[in-house]
Amino acid sequence: MSLKKIALNELNKLFAALSLTKKVYLPVEKAGQYDYAPWEAGVEYRPEVLHTVKSAKSVFFPQSEDLVRYRRSGLSLNIECEAPEDEDFVIFGVHACDVKGFEVLDRVFLSDPADTYYKARREHGAVISVMCGRPEETCFCGTFGIDAEKPGGDIQSWISGETLYMEALTAKGEEIFSQLGGIVADAGEDDAKAVEETLSGHREIMKKLPLSSLTTEGFGRDADLLGLFNRPEWKELSASCLGCGTCTYVCPTCQCYDIREYNTGKDIRRFRVWDSCMYSDFTMMAHGSPRPDQMQRFRQRFMHKLKYYPDNYDGAFSCVGCGRCLQKCPVSLNIAKVMKKLGGAK
Repeated sequence: MSLKKIALNELNKLFAALSLTKKVYLPVEKAGQYDYAPWEAGVEYRPEVLHTVKSAKSVFFPQSEDLVRYRRSGLSLNIECEAPEDEDFVIFGVHACDVKGFEVLDRVFLSDPADTYYKARREHGAVISVMCGRPEETCFCGTFGIDAEKPGGDIQSWISGETLYMEALTAKGEEIFSQLGGIVADAGEDDAKAVEETLSGHREIMKKLPLSSLTTEGFGRDADLLGLFNRPEWKELSASCLGCGTCTYVCPTCQCYDIREYNTGKDIRRFRVWDSCMYSDFTMMAHGSPRPDQMQRFRQRFMHKLKYYPDNYDGAFSCVGCGRCLQKCPVSLNIAKVMKKLGGAK
């Protein structure tokens, strides 16, 4: 492991150096909560923050983005297409679950034909991950084979004491290090030991989490699709679902969207906006909704996470165990309850 290090109280120097050539995104406080936003002088990184309100996917796949603008002048019609991202940027502070979420999105948006806007952001964006300092009781990333101690990305990092230790994993990561000469220093043997002690302590915490025994047994490619689809428990599980869509909006892997148009008075803008399979008008067609009741919509969401996606993408699941849906659902419905009820989880 070739490590670099920087004191936590020097991180603004790191962000300032990066911002000379790249936009830098990191968790920023807004009204008492945290979300990813561009760094600027005076903004402090808070390493104790576990979850942002929305995941880091919003940087690669924005909640709303313009695609085309139409402007009419007399008998002429001017059409302007929004250009894909062409500015390099860095996302700092992403945890292992959200990094894994990028892989889930990549399989969808980078499959042929690739989504032009998403592909451009992935090409121009670099990810600096940080191991979560203290997982919460709602975390269960290990269920999906995610190693929280190796968060991944282009550079992965760990906080031990008052120091951030960093390791480059890709060419993008090495390029970032080359930009930070004099700001980050080489780490020595004692530093490597400090990191290993931190990892060891983190592993012990992960073992003690309430959902550490949750398994994917009964789901995935080997599961009986129709047998799972027709389980009578879906009705009971979905009975209290409000269809609010909160779970889909905080999820780092949901990728559903709608295309809409808005008349500004000066032009018409066609834009893409996140949508939710939990809504009654999702994929509405001339004859009505293909899933007319909430049970069917509820089932669709979790069948996709645990069965449809694995069937389509070599067994990979479309959940990363971040626990946001466990925290945010107003009636305490979540994927962990579904897995315990329908699978072999304890």
